[in-house]
Amino acid sequence: MIFDSKIKKFYYKKNILITGGSGMIGLNLVKALVKFESKITICSIDKLSNFKKFLPAGIKFIRSDLRIKKNCDKVLKKKDHVFHLMAVKSNTHKKFKNVSSTMVSHLLCNTNILQSAFDNKIKNFMFVGSIGQYPPFIVRKEERVWYGLPTANDKYMGISKRTGEILAEAFMVEHGWKAVKILRLSNVYGNHDKFHSTDSHVIPSLIKRVSDGEYPLNVAGNGTAIRDFIHVEDVVRAMIIGLCKAPSCYPINIGSGNGVSIKKIASIILKGFGKKVNIKWKTNRPTGDHKRILSTERAKKILSFKTNITIEDGILRTIEWYQKNIKK
Repeated sequence: MIFDSKIKKFYYKKNILITGGSGMIGLNLVKALVKFESKITICSIDKLSNFKKFLPAGIKFIRSDLRIKKNCDKVLKKKDHVFHLMAVKSNTHKKFKNVSSTMVSHLLCNTNILQSAFDNKIKNFMFVGSIGQYPPFIVRKEERVWYGLPTANDKYMGISKRTGEILAEAFMVEHGWKAVKILRLSNVYGNHDKFHSTDSHVIPSLIKRVSDGEYPLNVAGNGTAIRDFIHVEDVVRAMIIGLCKAPSCYPINIGSGNGVSIKKIASIILKGFGKKVNIKWKTNRPTGDHKRILSTERAKKILSFKTNITIEDGILRTIEWYQKNIKK
């Protein structure tokens, strides 16, 4: 990744906290930020042993539950920049399991970390939103997020994300705290994803099952659902630019802006493994909205950001990483 001098100066030797830093985006973000000689602390409820081998030298880890306010106060002390990436991952098939505990966790973490960041006078704070916040429009434009409720499949997570955004705005309106930058991400995939047969998003799930030799390959829906996918390295680049250059509390979508069918995704993955496998479409399984694509005009205009990694190249990179690091 290549960045201009303003961004390099913005991050150089800064004290940075990444909540949810043990996840896919967090681990890739750490790898990018160490090049600025930043002093990085990651916070997660995961055990260090689960991801220690992927951490560069010199990274501080704090295992802490951010649903508790005093824990937020502790991890935020003397930090210059904060990337708030904490999330509870799920998929469409399991969307309605544990929804109350998941929503409560997000609401508590978001509220506590924002209050604590304000109390600690944090100057730069990134809040990460999701494509799931939007009502069921074909193309999701930032200003349309309040035009209606999120779709049924995304309403719990979507409302908790919206609540975090509006709370950040409330701090700005009442107290003039302009630290918070907001990026809303489309469907992220790539290195360090969660590769599980049934409890993962579509790309890592299919990579896992194709690698394991599933035959026939069972895929939810009929293959026509359209999604906006973005490789995690593009997301990390957008975050590094966004925290430095985005306006305060002004949401910016980060995605490819292009739709890809699940049928094409399955085809790319099979080709990546060099396999010819029959696909059994499970039309009785939920697939969510038929079409979900983010408008990316703000990202292009304000951040001069557009994706560099094509879906074909991104999936091949992910397969290669999986085979090297996960597949036994």
